[in-house]
Amino acid sequence: MKDNRKTLKIDGCFYSSGNPLIIAELGTSHNGDIKKAKEMISAAKGTGADCVKFQIVYADEILSPNTGIVPLPTGNISLYEKFKTLEKPADFYAEIKEYTEKHGLLFLCTPFGMKSASILKKLNPKMVKIASPELNYTSLLEEIAAWKLPVLLSSGVSRLSDIEDALDILRSFETQICLLHCVTSYPAPETDYNLRVLPNLSNIFDVPVGVSDHSADPEITASLAVSMGAAVIEKHFCLSRNDPGLDDPIALPVKEFSLMVKAIRDGAGLSLEEKIAYYSSKYDISFIEGILGDGVKKLAPSEKQNYRLTNRSIHALRSIKAGEILTRSDYAVLRTEKILRPGLPPCWEKAIEGRVAHNDIPEGEGIRFEDI
Repeated sequence: MKDNRKTLKIDGCFYSSGNPLIIAELGTSHNGDIKKAKEMISAAKGTGADCVKFQIVYADEILSPNTGIVPLPTGNISLYEKFKTLEKPADFYAEIKEYTEKHGLLFLCTPFGMKSASILKKLNPKMVKIASPELNYTSLLEEIAAWKLPVLLSSGVSRLSDIEDALDILRSFETQICLLHCVTSYPAPETDYNLRVLPNLSNIFDVPVGVSDHSADPEITASLAVSMGAAVIEKHFCLSRNDPGLDDPIALPVKEFSLMVKAIRDGAGLSLEEKIAYYSSKYDISFIEGILGDGVKKLAPSEKQNYRLTNRSIHALRSIKAGEILTRSDYAVLRTEKILRPGLPPCWEKAIEGRVAHNDIPEGEGIRFEDI
């Protein structure tokens, strides 16, 4: 009898560590060009990927205009302004979805707020992806859970308690969940991945697991992850690392992505011991053991300093003076993105309406307990 607790079912197909779902994360690397998006979809199909993933971006539902300059793989940029250039109408994503499915690939997309979620819902997706910074975005999780579609939930920059809170919301709607272990660093050191945590997460939360892999190596992290029980592998994909997409410098071009797919498929039936023996001829054993880690869920060294700084919290949409009463239009749940101070967790979104500001709150900054 099939153990559906550790198997992900998407559109009638079952995915497990013996037959993992391989996702080419295209994100916004098309830069709003539908021709480029289609070229990337066709190229991803040629690598042997099962699925391509996109992001529906609207700047105002992700971060404050006052976020400032953010360090990214492409350099230090005004991320808000960059996101504004990536905003596209709903029919852009409808055309992408149609083209993806015409090529026999699964279409996957990440919404970042209620507007993008509304657009995605109308596209009738077969599954949904939640990015790591939105793991704590209570109202977005509630909205998506109500769709009762399979959810891939990334868990970068999170602790066990954060994951538990998110799963409690999703499970209240009997949603099928696959938890993606992730290190939110670009690129992430392979030795930060601690892949022995995968079976532990699966057993603790009774869900299938996978890996969203931000490491630079095209093969070893993903291949070892499958041996540790990953039913899903997600990796950024590009046509060239010299392209101007936000994630292109840390993505795998076609040849390297194909290499990853082949390594996963060829080694899907091998035991961990067999994988270690195979990779010992190519890598130092201490490096391999570093990737596998100790299996204890903790913040990875490369992401630890960003805990609560890349996640969602409540931020002021205007300058609020002490003594003013907060209205729902005065604040939003946004990413802090390292520059601004974090505010209250998103679960306080409804509770602070009508509260009196005790302090002046600058536009863009997080609204804290002491401010209300």
